[in-house]
Amino acid sequence: MDLGAMLAFVRPALDWHALAPELTLLGVGTLVTVTDIAFDDRAKRIMPTLAGIGLLVTLIPILTLAADGAERSMFGGAYVVDDFSLVVKALFIVVGYIVVLMSVDYVRDGDYYENEYYTLLLTSLLGMVMMASSRDLVSVFVALELLSIPAYMLAAWRKGGPRSNEAGLKYYLMGVFASAVMLYGMSLLFGVSGGTDFGTIAAALKGEGSSPIVIVAILFVLIGFAFKVSAVPFHTWAPDTYEGAPTPVTAFLSVASKAAGMVALLALVFAAFEGAKDVVQPFFWALAVVTMTVGNLIALRQTNIVRMLAYSGVAQGGFMLVPFAVAYEESTAGTLASAREAVIVYLIIYAFMNLGAFSVVLAVSRRTRSGAIDSYAGLFSYAPGMAVLMTLFLAALAGIPPAGGWFAKFVVFRALADASTPAGWVLAAIVAVNAVIAFGYYARVLVQMWIQPVPEMVELGVDTRDDTDDELAVELPAETGADEGGLVAVETRPATMVRFTPGPIPMTGALAAALAITAIATLALGIFPGLVSHFGDIATFDFGG
Repeated sequence: MDLGAMLAFVRPALDWHALAPELTLLGVGTLVTVTDIAFDDRAKRIMPTLAGIGLLVTLIPILTLAADGAERSMFGGAYVVDDFSLVVKALFIVVGYIVVLMSVDYVRDGDYYENEYYTLLLTSLLGMVMMASSRDLVSVFVALELLSIPAYMLAAWRKGGPRSNEAGLKYYLMGVFASAVMLYGMSLLFGVSGGTDFGTIAAALKGEGSSPIVIVAILFVLIGFAFKVSAVPFHTWAPDTYEGAPTPVTAFLSVASKAAGMVALLALVFAAFEGAKDVVQPFFWALAVVTMTVGNLIALRQTNIVRMLAYSGVAQGGFMLVPFAVAYEESTAGTLASAREAVIVYLIIYAFMNLGAFSVVLAVSRRTRSGAIDSYAGLFSYAPGMAVLMTLFLAALAGIPPAGGWFAKFVVFRALADASTPAGWVLAAIVAVNAVIAFGYYARVLVQMWIQPVPEMVELGVDTRDDTDDELAVELPAETGADEGGLVAVETRPATMVRFTPGPIPMTGALAAALAITAIATLALGIFPGLVSHFGDIATFDFGG
């Protein structure tokens, strides 16, 4: 670059207050990295503390921006800080904090690389926070890649286990393919509209109509994000990745990554594609129906609880996609706002109840060393508190009051009722049938915990805590002749049955805090739904773009 060009460059106006959450999160990640370089192994024990405190500090500028109340726009409208983005950013930060709590002992006990783990987690969260404010195809794609690339590496964090390597590789290859498809669709949109900001695209689509090139462009972009939210048939990566990844990473992907994809879809559908109703609504109608139904039916056949929760997450994603199918109906003035609110409310409630379920899985696996649903048999007899918590989270996922999931289902039905169209009523019936189907596999876990006796033997085919695949340390009764401490190496190929001795579940302060936060939030949002409804109203008041 010559001197004249350098002198002609004008730095874009930056609103430092608006960028404070991103800059704070970037600073925390830098601090973690520098601490790792300076102190090496001595820094291990303080890494989760640094990450957790840093995430709580990041909430401060989000709260000050919310108190200010002004909408802020930068880079020609490509980056907007409004009520919607602030609510979603706060959700991402809280989810990240809970995942840090879940990770503390898991990562330390598994002898994994701790410093890099938290750096990648914070980097992925930074991409999600950026996604919440992105109102331009370029900023959306940059945010998407920033959140995805660290997630690929986190999925393969158990470097010694082939199951984890498979999880990371499958996630990476499918993710790259989806990004390529989406980027091609974005290039077509740019060619049609002549711009990348959502306002320009929306104006062009209204004038262009549903031409073949527009249809292809929109579908390619939506398919790319359908991968991120694990919608059928773009879900094939999810079960194997969820099962092979470390359990805290699985929880992170199932909640935060899915939420980021939904946030991007909200921005695209409600700000950029509003002139393409004839393309968007039928696509989401079919996608929601197939995702709910396939996710629920396959979940019914699962014998491993992580895979069951993976397919449950697929089905829950289908429920979240339902409001998109009626977003543009004009039968009532409030249909648009009702659809937006339904997605946001569902995201908030789903985050807490799903993280809570994975926290219980993480805790119980410390005793059973098994991911089999049958290993939960008799849980109430030796760990009643854990059985009650799991019942709360599964009831929420099934939509049973007073757990918060009932209100998530309610706002979806309300969005369909507000649309009041034949297609909407048919979709409502399909949602109701799928809600009943989902109760079947949640109830199977409840029956195991409350009715079935404690198993004499447990299957160690899949361990949700330490996946070495070649050998696995498990607790066995003293009469087996194990060394002091009750630990012996057990071959796990093929799946091995070992004698199970029930007892108190080992609990740490960090995991207990994660369970407490998720349980209180899940119950409170069900008993006082106005709390989450208030955030939904705030977030949809002025969408920006």
